[in-house]
Order: sequence, then C-alpha cells, then structure tokens
Amino acid sequence: MEEVNISSKKYILTYGIILGIVSIIYNSILYITDNMMNINLIEGGIDLAILICVITYGIYSYKTANKGFLELSKAIKIGIGIAIIGALTLIIWIVLLMNVIEPEMINQIAEVQYKEMISNNPDISQEEIDENIVSIKTINSSYVKSAMSLVSNLLFGFLIALMGGAIMQKKRDIY
Repeated sequence: MEEVNISSKKYILTYGIILGIVSIIYNSILYITDNMMNINLIEGGIDLAILICVITYGIYSYKTANKGFLELSKAIKIGIGIAIIGALTLIIWIVLLMNVIEPEMINQIAEVQYKEMISNNPDISQEEIDENIVSIKTINSSYVKSAMSLVSNLLFGFLIALMGGAIMQKKRDIY
C-alpha cells in the first residue's frame, strides 16, 4: 500500500488567512459599534471561539484530504501555522487602525479608563492617576497590542492544536 502525505502549507495559508479575515471582520464590528474601548469577557470569548473553530476545522480539513490520517505533530504544526498567519493578518489591521484610521484611539481608551478609575476610586491621588494613564497608554499602544495578539494566538493556537490533534489523530497501519 502506498503511503502519501499531503503538504500542510496549503491548509496553513488558507485557514490562516481565513482566521485573519474573520478576526478583522470581528474587530471591525467592535470598532464600528464603539466596543473596542472596553473589551470584556464576552468579546474575549468570541475571539477565542473564532480561533478554536478555524484551527480545528483547518486540522480537520487536512485530515480529510489525507485520507483520514493525521499525526499529532502535523496537527500542531498546522494549528500553530494557522495561528501565526491569522495573528500577522490581524496585526496589520491593528497597526493600520490605531496609527492611520483612528490615531486618537489610545487617548480615547485612556479617557474611558480614567473615568472608570475615578468612579471606582474617588480618593485616588493625581500622581496615581498619572501613573495609571501612562500604563494604560503603553499597554494599549498598537505595538504592544500586536505583540499580545501574536503571543496569545501562539499560545492558544498551540493548545487548541494539541487538543484537537490528540482527539483527531489517526496513524497509518504499518502493514
């Protein structure tokens, strides 16, 4: 019996770009509806669900095209590849949004956080407010957000690929 392993590059690129496009659409919706200032647990959960669905389906598509066979190492490679391509696509959007489309976004986020800080702790000193505003602006810069997106996509992409690959793996018979 002839053993044929298909290339995973096509699946990594295809589903990585799909992940990036879906993430951009989702982030565009958040931007249009003014929900980018305060990301809560629901928005984070939706973002994670998108990542899970696209990576898992990408691995499943590869397995189907490979006549039902999948090695765990190949699943991890595909999952991480999809996560990287998706993150890089999203990073382009984040940098474009925060530096070209809406360069005042960092100040708007800082303003929202400032109001929240004052309402939660009315006795806060001006020095503490200034320190917190600097931290908020640093954390919400396009470059830090980009780095956090890449790291989180890599981490969650690895975990999703590991779990999905462990569930879907099927090795070829030696005979």
